Amino acid sequence: MPNVKRMNFILRWVVLAAHGIAFSIFLPTMGHAQSTDNVRYAMVLLKMKVLNIGAPAIKGEEAVAGKPAPALYFGANKMNNNFAVVDDVKNTVGGTATLFVKSGEEFIRVATNVQKDDGSRAIGTVLDPNGKAIAAIRGGGAYYGDADILGKSYITGYEPIQDPLGRVIGIYYVGYLKVQ
Repeated sequence: MPNVKRMNFILRWVVLAAHGIAFSIFLPTMGHAQSTDNVRYAMVLLKMKVLNIGAPAIKGEEAVAGKPAPALYFGANKMNNNFAVVDDVKNTVGGTATLFVKSGEEFIRVATNVQKDDGSRAIGTVLDPNGKAIAAIRGGGAYYGDADILGKSYITGYEPIQDPLGRVIGIYYVGYLKVQ
């Protein structure tokens, strides 16, 4: 049975790569208008970047902003306190990107370019436990739509990070601050 799950993981990666090719062809013709289409393109980019590094896994623990958290890896690269991928997504398509790790019933930001009011990265903060995004993830799905993040309104996308056995170990997030 693990071979079937591994094949499903590989198939998802191949589909993601195909989306990435389309993404690289069509993105230059798009503006940064606020739409879920743009959020979906940013999500494809984020997932491509980390899955090209390797399969997701939890290996040990590393604190983020002083908060203990499971260590999220893609391949041999630890994502906790590693901002290269999320910043690359921001530099390519604008907006914000985050990798969350599952810790008990919480999802903790371990790599993000979402900023707190003081301008620092919002690492160590948790996904709203009562929000629509976490409800969708807990239900086995994704969430695309409006969300309040640290008191600001964003158009967002959240998708589960699954290990090769299909267990949810984190969340991919991308979003754009809504223009008021």
